[in-house]
Amino acid sequence: MKARLDSIDWHILKELQADGRMTNVELARRVGISAPPCLRRVRALEEIGLIRGYRTLLDEKQLGYDVTAFAMVGLHSQTEADLLAFDEKVKSWSIVRESYMLSGEVDFLLKCVVPDLQTFQNFIIRELTATHNVDSVRTALTIRKTKDDPIVPIEE
Repeated sequence: MKARLDSIDWHILKELQADGRMTNVELARRVGISAPPCLRRVRALEEIGLIRGYRTLLDEKQLGYDVTAFAMVGLHSQTEADLLAFDEKVKSWSIVRESYMLSGEVDFLLKCVVPDLQTFQNFIIRELTATHNVDSVRTALTIRKTKDDPIVPIEE
């Protein structure tokens, strides 16, 4: 473990993952300490980077993003400069919601969320396969999401 955390810190992290909108007073009550030291602990966890930020999770389907697909990308060259260049290009594509550099037969796995299949196809043809250093692209369309748990498991 990189950070030294006590049981109260772990409890704070678990509670904030479950509900990042709760007030500091409510958080302090749940973890069993008063509000001022609770706020100091939260700020310390933010400063060391354990708490990276706060977000609202949206339902993409209700917003018209009906297709989730994965693109498995192989590159011609895997030099550090080429990997970094591709990674920077990926960051410019709003369609790509998550990107992972992998070891093995595939260099990158891209999770894409789009309104429809045509948008995904256009992205693959016009953007991804046309990108410098891209050697191969394999795609997989999702049928349905079977698990969506975007938290870090914290055992107390």
